[in-house]
Amino acid sequence: MEAPESNVNPAYAVVMSGVPMDTSIADVEELMETVKAFGRVRVRAQKSVPQLKTDILLCECRNPVDPSKAPPEIFPHTGESPWKLTLLTETAEEPDEFAIKLKRLLESEGKTLADIEPLLSQESNLKQEHPSSIIRAVGELLEKVRPPQENNAFRRLRVFSGVTPTPAGEETLENWLEQAQLMLDECDCSAKEKRKRIVESVKGPALEIIQAIRCNDPDTPPQKFLEAIENVFGTTESGEDLYFAFRSMQQNPNERLSDFVRRLEKALTKAVQKGGVPPALRDRARAEQLLRGAVESDIMLLQLRLKERLHNPPSFMALLSEVPIFTYVNEMLLIFPVLEGCHF
Repeated sequence: MEAPESNVNPAYAVVMSGVPMDTSIADVEELMETVKAFGRVRVRAQKSVPQLKTDILLCECRNPVDPSKAPPEIFPHTGESPWKLTLLTETAEEPDEFAIKLKRLLESEGKTLADIEPLLSQESNLKQEHPSSIIRAVGELLEKVRPPQENNAFRRLRVFSGVTPTPAGEETLENWLEQAQLMLDECDCSAKEKRKRIVESVKGPALEIIQAIRCNDPDTPPQKFLEAIENVFGTTESGEDLYFAFRSMQQNPNERLSDFVRRLEKALTKAVQKGGVPPALRDRARAEQLLRGAVESDIMLLQLRLKERLHNPPSFMALLSEVPIFTYVNEMLLIFPVLEGCHF
């Protein structure tokens, strides 16, 4: 089947796909004319799709194509699969409906149509733009003006009041500070939102401290809130005191080495935060204290080769991944002592 190519006004054009390659032009035109809204129809161009053994046809209608009266597909008289129709015009109702929705969206964000016009192509105005271009422009605009997502994966902080002993349902100072610090470090929300989250999580004496700070400076950095809470309700130990406490820690009887490593890390973090240990020496301090304090795990310390690695000590995460491996091996040797000394 062949058809001459020619320029067709999109308002009068219909593209038909899925037409079997052996279908004659006359049969196509006859079937198309069964749609009264099209009037007389002529096939103006054709492109074959050998893989599907079908043709794609460009048809010109005598009457302007009314999308509301055009079917999405036409069923041939032979009972074969329907031929799909694609129009080259938009529906008459679409621009008005789209404009209304667009206006509402912009109003909800405090913007107007004038704000997105600079983002559209310079050659065309807003009325002539295709909806997809406008949608893209609106997306770019809102991306620039919308604040970071405040509702992210960080769960709400648990309550802290500063009352001792810690009431049921509340968090201890140590745990609350850890959670709050993690939120400040990892949450990408604004400083205002971080302050709000902290205020929502405190009550009683702790809330009084925060309120006093906010009265003096409403824009106080949220980190200052944590520092104030720790200064008022936390330990009075200096960084040096915390470092000496860290250096005196020892593994408890029957305590797994991995648990001791985590307990050490908690104390080491406090010492670093208070200035008792320079951050650059954190890994070395951890390794040295493991060698000194892991009195229940001599064999595993030999396997970890910490002495030989003091010049380049492993990080906390590296230890967490290495220790369980040797723990498992030693537990297996305890369960199956006959395996010790065997060669595989």
